[in-house]
Amino acid sequence: MERRDLRALADRGVLLTSRAVEAGWPRRSLTRALRAEGWTQLRHGAWAEPGQSPDLLTRLRAVLFREPRLIVSHGSAATLWRIELLGDSRGSRKAPLEFTDPQLTLRRLSSDVHVHRLQLDPADVVERQGLRLTNPTRTVTDLLRRGPRDEAVVAVDSALTYRRVGHVRRAPLTRWDDIVAALESAGQAQGSARARRRLPLCDPRSGSPAETVARLRMYDAALHPESQAELRTPDGRRRTVDFLFRAPGLGVEIEGYAYHGTRDAHRQDIARFNQLLRCPEIRSLLRFSAEDVFHRPAYMVEEIRSTLADLTGASK
Repeated sequence: MERRDLRALADRGVLLTSRAVEAGWPRRSLTRALRAEGWTQLRHGAWAEPGQSPDLLTRLRAVLFREPRLIVSHGSAATLWRIELLGDSRGSRKAPLEFTDPQLTLRRLSSDVHVHRLQLDPADVVERQGLRLTNPTRTVTDLLRRGPRDEAVVAVDSALTYRRVGHVRRAPLTRWDDIVAALESAGQAQGSARARRRLPLCDPRSGSPAETVARLRMYDAALHPESQAELRTPDGRRRTVDFLFRAPGLGVEIEGYAYHGTRDAHRQDIARFNQLLRCPEIRSLLRFSAEDVFHRPAYMVEEIRSTLADLTGASK
């Protein structure tokens, strides 16, 4: 049998060794030929075309070509929808791939593949980029049910609002009422009670994952400021502060990793900071970086507590 060119046997950048063997390639020489041509092994029996970095889509396809009944879900679906998450990028090779098996039979494929055995309504599944995946509402409700609390709340906040993710600005992907309805229809399904407890912690006014996590850290410390509080300067200009402890007059601003893209943006932020200090409701204003929120939350909370104590003491 004449051997076919390996690239011609690939499907959307992925080659299954079983297909190459069927096309006449001997198993003993196939791996050697693949490595010599620069193919990248994605997993046992699946390779990515030479010259291409195996992205999330390619890695997902490598699993689905062998297990086509699976549905992309949870963190992997969130990444495809450009829903923000915490921790390592879900598109990195270190992140586990997540799927749902609606037939409730498959338990485990490999250490880097997590298969959830959950029932899915046909309306929960859509096709995108050649894959079947859970829609945004089902994706975030699954995360609320099964994922870590902070990541689940970050995902819901992100999906409910306009966000710029990976240099792409996208519109809101779901609505609060749709998430509530989805959790109500889930009844007593596993994790649904946990999800309903977590949902009140979400806030569609949040502007970034850093803001969401800052709010959660304050909540855990029994600090409950207003989010995205609207203020006015003495000359009538409208301004918004990320968090406001209205009675003592403390504002808190959170800056994301890439907040200042240009000098103009930096200049505008300085002007905004100064204008917030002119608002009658603001007696003191604290600013924290994303690094503070994610890596030094105790410092952030202590600074807020100390400033609140100073403001309260000064008003007596």
